[in-house]
Amino acid sequence: MSRALQLDLYEITMASSYIRRSMVGPATFSLSVRRLPAGWGYLVAGGLADCLAYLEQVSFDDDDLAYLDSVGIDGETLRALAGLRFTGDVWAVPEGTVVFAGEPLLEVTAPLPEAQLVETYLLNMCTFQTAVATKAARCVSAAAGRIALVDFSLRRTQGMDAGLSVARLSAMCGFVGTSNVDAARRFGLEPSGTMAHSYVEAFEDEREAFASFARDHPKRATFLVDTYDPVAGVRRAIEVITAHGLQSSAAVRIDSGDLGALARAARSELDRAGLGEVRIFVSGGLDEHDLARFVAAGDPIDAAGVGTRLGVVADAPYLDSTYKLVEYAGRSVAKLSTGKATLPGAKQVLRRPGYADRIARRGEEPEPGEEPLLELVMGSGRRVRPSEPLAASRERVASELARLPERVRALTGAVAPTPTPTPALRALTDEVWGAARRPSGRPGARVGGAAADPAADPAVEP
Repeated sequence: MSRALQLDLYEITMASSYIRRSMVGPATFSLSVRRLPAGWGYLVAGGLADCLAYLEQVSFDDDDLAYLDSVGIDGETLRALAGLRFTGDVWAVPEGTVVFAGEPLLEVTAPLPEAQLVETYLLNMCTFQTAVATKAARCVSAAAGRIALVDFSLRRTQGMDAGLSVARLSAMCGFVGTSNVDAARRFGLEPSGTMAHSYVEAFEDEREAFASFARDHPKRATFLVDTYDPVAGVRRAIEVITAHGLQSSAAVRIDSGDLGALARAARSELDRAGLGEVRIFVSGGLDEHDLARFVAAGDPIDAAGVGTRLGVVADAPYLDSTYKLVEYAGRSVAKLSTGKATLPGAKQVLRRPGYADRIARRGEEPEPGEEPLLELVMGSGRRVRPSEPLAASRERVASELARLPERVRALTGAVAPTPTPTPALRALTDEVWGAARRPSGRPGARVGGAAADPAADPAVEP
């Protein structure tokens, strides 16, 4: 099915006006996050893969056009949309890159109607997936290499497509598996699963349930021990593990109660039975703060299923993301709305050691030691290189997290770096803002005094 109508109506009404007036010159839009969620010190960029796939394929089919005709879109616009394909360029940071507020995740340059029509989809993909990737990265950071993490989010995500994204992004950020079988197949991930309480309840007694599961799935023998009494459940699991020779492959799972205390009790029982290799798996509404507590307490937890709070990004269910016009037909533009002023022109992010980033005009030469983050990923509507393997994005996330200063990576009270405009971008901003404040928009008399300093407004968007 066509995805062309997966957009807000005003994208079409604006594009219609542009088409009627032959306003089809090149336009650059910049997509960024205005502010970080409270307590977060960074973001991990996500969504680029789906954005590029969409841009390569987007087109209006006959059914789309018939519907638009039925809601009053004029014939001239319909004829233009019938032949529309995305023909523009995209600059973007690679997925898995750490970014900060105000830095472009991607920039689109295309004929104005094209660049306008793709706004909704790009914002949706980048906003949700960046939030999920960051949440997953925070969980991995909290686990500190001590607890293996598995994505358990599918039954709680707001839609099945979202579940696929969560599985892929959590793997990108360091999760070792997913319960989502379709995602495991699509992305080459490790499918992971245990049993539900309903399985245990369906049998006459708990031991019979465990023994049946051990016979049927000896290579996936993880026993859910808290249906009735967790410690008694562990003891019954020990009997079954010993009887079936599963000492080196089995695990027990605890899904309720004081998980740290119960994990310690389970470890004691298992060790006393000589089952030191049997792993302890926990689940149940976990997030990065729970994982950090387990690690700090030294709780003997080997793996954890992270679901609801990851899949819906419970503490930051949205990002304050924007997609703003910054250049049209060779003219740099900006808006001056209070608290939402933007920086004009196509841009680049220059990263220095320690994440002392600068936002530059595109084409500015980096200073020694600076690395440009945005890359040309699509030219004339086609990707400039094949899709990046998930493993490459995963390596990037691991490297980025390892280099983040502790004050930025902190789970609470994080201090987020503030990127600064380069002198060239400041000069362009002063010029554009100053012209916008003049009564006629022409060089000359100013309104309200000197042009504002973009660095002084924390809400400035690139």
